[in-house]
Amino acid sequence: MDDPVQPRAAEPRPRRRDRHGRGMRGPVAPPQVPLSTSRAEAFTDLVQDSVERLERRWPQLTEIDFLVLEVPPTVGGGPDEEWAGETVPLGGTVTASEGRPARVVVYRRPVEIRTKGRDERAALVHEVVVEQVAELLGLSPESVDPRYGED
Repeated sequence: MDDPVQPRAAEPRPRRRDRHGRGMRGPVAPPQVPLSTSRAEAFTDLVQDSVERLERRWPQLTEIDFLVLEVPPTVGGGPDEEWAGETVPLGGTVTASEGRPARVVVYRRPVEIRTKGRDERAALVHEVVVEQVAELLGLSPESVDPRYGED
């Protein structure tokens, strides 16, 4: 009994197989497959597609920042405050000031709640982007995008 049991090493060994011998699990889908993109990333892609579509006609849009936020802010900034209006806004604008460019904001959750599928969501995102750009430029949405409201 002079030979005590040696303690295990503090560093864990790399596992080569799971406990059933089938190997380590890999990702569910490879990164290039749409399944691996999150809803937030897919929504941001819809906004970017809409912006690129409008930039072909309005090159000055490159000077505007386009942002995606989860939800619009509340009136007082606190969690118990009510929304500013009767309905939750889908987007908003921030005018340029003191070296900061103008911004168009699209709120992801309110848009997702009002749509059922990807095509419907893409159409609503484009409408919101067109309306907000029109507000910033001081134009009507139909003059910003002639196909506005045709869906």
